[in-house]
Amino acid sequence: MKSFKLGVFGASLLYSAAAVAGPLPAPIEDADFHQFPPELVELGRDLFFDPILSGNKNIACATCHHPSLGTSDAMSLSVGEGGVGLGESRRVDMGNAPKARIPRNAPALFNLGAKEYTVMFHDGRTAKDRHAMFGIRMPEGRTLERPVVSALAAQNILPILSPDEMSGHPGENDVADAVAAERIMGDGGAWDLLAQRIDSITEYQQRFDALGTSEIHITDIGTALSAFIGSEFRATDSPFDRYLRGEDGMSEEQLAGMDLFYGKARCSTCHSGAFQTDHNFHAIGLPQIGPGKDDYASDAGRGMITGEPEDMYRFRTPTLRNISMTGPYGHNGAYANLEDIVRHHLDAVKGLASYDRSKAVLAKDMTADDWKAMDDFDEVMRIAEAIEISDVALVEDEIAKIMSFLGALTDKDAGKRGLGTPNSVPSGLPLDAAAPPS
Repeated sequence: MKSFKLGVFGASLLYSAAAVAGPLPAPIEDADFHQFPPELVELGRDLFFDPILSGNKNIACATCHHPSLGTSDAMSLSVGEGGVGLGESRRVDMGNAPKARIPRNAPALFNLGAKEYTVMFHDGRTAKDRHAMFGIRMPEGRTLERPVVSALAAQNILPILSPDEMSGHPGENDVADAVAAERIMGDGGAWDLLAQRIDSITEYQQRFDALGTSEIHITDIGTALSAFIGSEFRATDSPFDRYLRGEDGMSEEQLAGMDLFYGKARCSTCHSGAFQTDHNFHAIGLPQIGPGKDDYASDAGRGMITGEPEDMYRFRTPTLRNISMTGPYGHNGAYANLEDIVRHHLDAVKGLASYDRSKAVLAKDMTADDWKAMDDFDEVMRIAEAIEISDVALVEDEIAKIMSFLGALTDKDAGKRGLGTPNSVPSGLPLDAAAPPS
């Protein structure tokens, strides 16, 4: 089906002849993103790849968000602290075995530097909030001590406090001990200990000083990381972007898929806006795998943050930009294949009830009960009862067209136009090698 342009107040808004869900988004511009000096971006790059920010100095931000793995790690649930290697090749370090899998999927980092990204994490526990300290709401006991430029900068200083992600466990290092004692803020807190580590490395200290920061604080580290993530992983030159700019960016099949996406299939009800996300929370009945977020191995998502019954099992709508590169999919990576999670959306109750457990990608050398929640009929019923998306009837040809359109959301050069992976980092610690080709 052909599409056409309609000029309104000098702007070019694109509509599909069959669309019923409103106009397509306007083309993305540089002004939609936070801007940073190149020196800060490069500094953030080195911090991103440097294991110095982990308690045991053995895992970096890049370990679970590697550019060679679509800025994630190609696993349903990551093996953080206590693992060795990248992606599906990551294995358990038997001399420092992890206590548990990380309970949620490592999200991709594409376009997080856009100004509209004001809500972070699958459950939104960090978000822009004018009532919160420095305008950003943080988890209890982790209030910001200084202002930061964005919710992304605030989010960056939280995974380093997670025992299973980066800090390690009590008795292993001083940062882990501080976290276990809930000494997070202030002198001698976990954040301060990590900032002191960075400040003690001459090259880092000199580079921060050149940017006007003489005494490094954890918020300076979070801001530097946000500068790199926001600049390096911008993904705004996909065929869809070129189409929005008035170029011949998409094939006839992709255009037909776009018509379905914004029309009959109702994908854009939640996957709206410039980055195909409404930044809101929805319950779509994903199967519960892994350790969950409480002692029962369940994960109620947004409901665990707000305490509101209507938020139970809701999770933040992910962006669909570069979606073909960022599997597995869902808040816990329940589906390794993109088409499988698309089909789940068509009939979520059926998807939950008939879930094939082989669809997940889990490290095999961990002893873990990943199916406790799914083996509990009552818990599965609670997940099903919370489902709020309506069934959609599509034939096979229509599903194929939607898949084609999702492919058109991929900027193949995202993460390749910028600084890339450093050859070394100022701490002198070894870097994780690039993941092997799949």
